[in-house]
Amino acid sequence: MTAELTSISSSTKDTSDATRLQIEGLNEPIVINYFKTLNAGDFEATVELFAEDGVMHPPFESDISGRDAIVNYLHQEAKGIKIYPHQGIIDILENGQSQVQVSGKAETSWCGVNVSWIFILNENKQIAYTRVKLLASPQELLNLRR
Repeated sequence: MTAELTSISSSTKDTSDATRLQIEGLNEPIVINYFKTLNAGDFEATVELFAEDGVMHPPFESDISGRDAIVNYLHQEAKGIKIYPHQGIIDILENGQSQVQVSGKAETSWCGVNVSWIFILNENKQIAYTRVKLLASPQELLNLRR
């Protein structure tokens, strides 16, 4: 299933400026732009990175399918979020798709938590699927839901 593995590391020169986000070793513009547009709060640009029938699986939610549903979710739930990717792995799949795994941190006005993202990019280099998983202890997760 895996044809190639590539290590990814990231740095941000100025984390307050979303346009300066860089992920060293990652040459996949779709994933980089996903983080840039989310950090900028430009959810219309974020959703354009998805395939028409793309799916997002956020924490504590069921799959959200289609661009309209995804952009509506982002407007409701992602305002003010800042995302700091640190490292990841690109996995080239046999079917022409790519799987990109990224770990980092997400911060809101009321909390910060370690996060992992899994992206499946289709053969057209669009996000077919992404899953956002919080990396926290059960107690930390319970505190987030309050």
